[in-house]
This record gives sequence, structure tokens and C-alpha cells, in this order.
Amino acid sequence: MKKKNWFLTAAIVILLTLVLVPVQQSYSAEGAATTGVTGSALDGQFHLSHVVKIYIPSTVKGNIPITEEAQQKFVDQALTKFSEWFGGATAVDGEGAWVDKDKSLVKEDVTIVYAFAESLDKKSLDQVVAYAKQVKEDLVQSSVSLEVDGKMYFIE
Repeated sequence: MKKKNWFLTAAIVILLTLVLVPVQQSYSAEGAATTGVTGSALDGQFHLSHVVKIYIPSTVKGNIPITEEAQQKFVDQALTKFSEWFGGATAVDGEGAWVDKDKSLVKEDVTIVYAFAESLDKKSLDQVVAYAKQVKEDLVQSSVSLEVDGKMYFIE
């Protein structure tokens, strides 16, 4: 009886392994990312897998507004650098907000400059971080936000 139960248990484990492992692998992140493209008009097309964004503030010292011309200077500088590093860039206007220590809502206009990249390496990321530190110093901010592949970094 014990041998029979052991054999049955081993057979069930083998069967589950043969069924569950291929199913689990078919739902991996890599498979999910390409599934929607396979067989579509995008299948085989050149694409850029990474995105880098810098949030250009419209203030100095965190709360003193700068002129539109001054902010545009920083935006143009970011567009130029990102275009040189990644082959092109886009800028979009946005509004950032946070709650200060007095529980008051603080809003600020920002311009998000972003670029898509085929690959990101240490050198390109170090350039972007060094540039964010420069913007932080020039605008006397406590930090400048960088977003890389959906993760937000506060460069201090």
C-alpha cells in the first residue's frame, strides 16, 4: 500500500511539473512584453526600449518663480543634451505638487524633457545624473527628479 501511494504521489508531481512549468514560463515578463506585438504590423520593427526623463522646475530655491524665458533656457539645454546623448528628445509641460510640512498643497509648473534609447549604459546614465546635479545647483533646488524606465530618482 505504501509503495502504491508513493508511486501515485511521484506520478502526480511529475505530471504537475510537466503542465505547470511551461504555463508559468509562458506568462513571464519577457513573453508578456512581446506577445501583443507578435503578428502585428509592429512585429520586427525597430524600437527603443528605454526612456529617460528629467523634470525641469520653474522655480529657484524651491518656491521662487523664474521667468518663462529662464525656464525655457533650461528646457532648451536639456533638449539639446538629451538629443546629443540619445538621438532626439521631447518636452511636455506638466504640473507637479506636494504637501509641505504645514499640510498645504504646493504646486509648481515643470517641463518634462524625455528621450527614448535603444540601450542605457553606465556612461549615459552618469551623464544624465551629472546634468541633473548641474540643474539642481543652477536652480538651487533640494533635488531634481529623474525618471528612468518608470522609476523615479531624486537627485540630491
